[in-house]
Amino acid sequence: MKAKILYTILLLIGLPAIIFPAAAQQLNVCLAGMSHDHVGVALNAYKKGDIDIIGIAEPSREIRQRFQQQYGLPDSLFFDDVATMLRHRKPDVVMAYDPTSQHLPVVEACAPMGVSVMVEKPLALNAREAEKIAALAEKYHTHVFTNYWTTWYPSDRQIYKMVKEDSVIGGMRKLVFHDGHEGPKEIGTSKDFLQWLTDPAQNGGGAIMDFGCYGVNQLTWMMDNQLPLAVTAITRHIKPEVYPKVDDDATIVVEYPSVTAVIQASWDWPFTLLDMEVYGQKGYLQAVDGDHIRQKNGNDPYAAVQPSAVDHPYEDNITYLKAVLKNDFHPTDDQASLKNNLTVMKILDAARRSAKEGRRIALQR
Repeated sequence: MKAKILYTILLLIGLPAIIFPAAAQQLNVCLAGMSHDHVGVALNAYKKGDIDIIGIAEPSREIRQRFQQQYGLPDSLFFDDVATMLRHRKPDVVMAYDPTSQHLPVVEACAPMGVSVMVEKPLALNAREAEKIAALAEKYHTHVFTNYWTTWYPSDRQIYKMVKEDSVIGGMRKLVFHDGHEGPKEIGTSKDFLQWLTDPAQNGGGAIMDFGCYGVNQLTWMMDNQLPLAVTAITRHIKPEVYPKVDDDATIVVEYPSVTAVIQASWDWPFTLLDMEVYGQKGYLQAVDGDHIRQKNGNDPYAAVQPSAVDHPYEDNITYLKAVLKNDFHPTDDQASLKNNLTVMKILDAARRSAKEGRRIALQR
């Protein structure tokens, strides 16, 4: 009886880290915007109890109502802007699902409050804004991460190990990335997302930004964040009647001293593609998708390789955030890192400039 009374008292006064160890790992999250269709990842994590969403900054009443009906979100969660939300809520992290043009303003609001941020790819509109974000993170000792689907691919992480640790194909010589789908309108992207995704002032470009960033991010990771020698890019306007303001197809060639990379980013593929090919001195590896790898050495036939389970905390972006923000993991230069994505933005800036000016852009002198 005494033990039962003591247990009841502890529940009332609260010792959650002792009594409920799982609750201690709960992540308190605020959302900045809901117009990016990837917001469903955070909302589904909330629905499953993996995170606790304690505030949402979304000015659009229409967007609010849509997600309130779908996920049963109470009115008390919503605020008109990030600054107001942070005066009333103290999250572990803010996850941004708003236009790329708003990433810098979100970090400007969060960093002085000591709040870390994860944005959806790419990091910023351009390298200048990315550098401002990095300066804020350094000044206020906060994290800023960029979320890409491919960061959590078992296939990509397996290939990285095979190339970097085992050298099963010898030294890298060429990398090729195919990134894209049939087009955002064609696959049924929401009207709110489509509106800013196809506006150069809010997204910085079309396919070259939306999918070019994937290949550049993976390439920068594979090249250990090395700044390339030069970048050359060509953009196409294959469907001007559908995407009048932005490119819908881009090819980016990135030069390093001993490696050449080709990133093919498009809203004109016949199906969704997010693959990576690595050609070495002795063989070839392809991440066909997140779970399948093909390997070929010399004249041997193609062989399937089963990716190993990813190392913790690279299971997904929620697991990663929990590990970093609870100080269980200390990332340096992975695909989500500022270091990587500052280089990504320099390469994307050079690619857009190359496409506009019709010439090769040198990045090293």
